[in-house]
Amino acid sequence: MSDTYQEVKAVIVDVLKVDEGDIKPETRFVEDLKADSMDQFFLIDGLSEKFGLTISDDDARAIRSVQDAVTYVETHKN
Repeated sequence: MSDTYQEVKAVIVDVLKVDEGDIKPETRFVEDLKADSMDQFFLIDGLSEKFGLTISDDDARAIRSVQDAVTYVETHKN
């Protein structure tokens, strides 16, 4: 797994307070981790802060799984 995956995973564990073993690339935030809208807000905020990104509302809505988050970070970080 990539370093980005591990870093994204760490943010998810910290923000959503879930077990690291529950997180796989295909894991969906709402359906699998039961994240509500506030959880999603804090997750996007955590990713923005960790990677120094500005994530638009439209982009945030498209980030629905762990792999979506990893792909977004890898394509938008400097």
